[in-house]
Amino acid sequence: MKFNFDAVIDRKNTYSIKFDPASRGMPEDALPMWVADMDFAAPVCVQEALVSRARHGIFGYSEPGAAYYSAVREWFKNRFNWEVQKDWLIMTPGVVNALYLAVRAFTEPGDAVLIQQPVYYPFSSAALKTGRTPLVNELLYSGGRYTIDFDDFENKIKNAKLFILCNPHNPAGRVWTRDELVRMGELCLRYGVTVISDEIHQDIIFSPNKHLVFAGLDERFADITITCTAPSKTFNLAGLNHANIFISSEKLRSSFKREYNICGLSQSNIMGLIACEAAYSGGGGWLDELICYIADNISMLDNFLKTNVPEIKLVKPEGTYLAWLDCRGLGLSSEELNAAIIKKTKLWFNDGTMFGKGGSGFQRMNTACPRSVLQKALTALSAIKS
Repeated sequence: MKFNFDAVIDRKNTYSIKFDPASRGMPEDALPMWVADMDFAAPVCVQEALVSRARHGIFGYSEPGAAYYSAVREWFKNRFNWEVQKDWLIMTPGVVNALYLAVRAFTEPGDAVLIQQPVYYPFSSAALKTGRTPLVNELLYSGGRYTIDFDDFENKIKNAKLFILCNPHNPAGRVWTRDELVRMGELCLRYGVTVISDEIHQDIIFSPNKHLVFAGLDERFADITITCTAPSKTFNLAGLNHANIFISSEKLRSSFKREYNICGLSQSNIMGLIACEAAYSGGGGWLDELICYIADNISMLDNFLKTNVPEIKLVKPEGTYLAWLDCRGLGLSSEELNAAIIKKTKLWFNDGTMFGKGGSGFQRMNTACPRSVLQKALTALSAIKS
């Protein structure tokens, strides 16, 4: 491999929330494998671009130039065969921020927002905290894989004003197929529902799966969709607070911008701009090797569980570096499971219940770490049976 993903980098005392157990009531010696940021250094091209800009020494109000738009356009064209236009793009501090903006822009208090649990918890928070009503289309789990209950989806979408799609799905790891996406899109069109498509994990996909941009499947879908993307999960840049939101519909874009302006947002973080441009211009080879490394980590986890802790089953991800662990075979309640993970193994995962009712008995584990760290975690996990 050209890039060294085996290097263990000390992240303590770097203001990292991932490595600050005391602030979240965890033991000081807990091994953090929870929040979705990686333990890998960003590509050298990104580091060098940031250092160069830092040496310039002036960090005033900034807006992207032609090179930025070119890098973004080429990334989506080459990786996803999706041709984006400059005027579609609105930059926000993050995808979660964009979720809240979009919920406020396209619904009124009391309106229903459809989500598919178990799912990334800010989806429900974005509805609840803005006075909207979350409707849950619970995903079906069978044979170690999640699918969509389309009968329930149609019954719920009739009453919704907005649908938040997660593709690839966090934490279930599904990369939705063309048929699944088209079927959801047709139902949203039929019932006049706007779609927020969270595609932040789109770059980390395992063969033979392929990420399909929802808005790129059909011009009619594009007309009802806000596509949320960011380089943060892909290149470990979350702390730079930068996301690219694409809205091809002039009507939807105008409504989103109005809410954006009401919130007092304006220019982007200069370092976020620099990092995104550098990553999309020169980080492709790094990403290709990263995907192979994470795929091997996931295989290592899967084999270990089957051999040593068969009571825990991996819901094998088709995309993302997040492993969704079915721990129900241990026969523990969610409270007992959390206590056992923390006290017996000293591992720090995400409690499955935070992703919705369907997450009871599950845990989410971040596999984006050096292999030696993963081996340490697996050895620790064996203690769950003691």
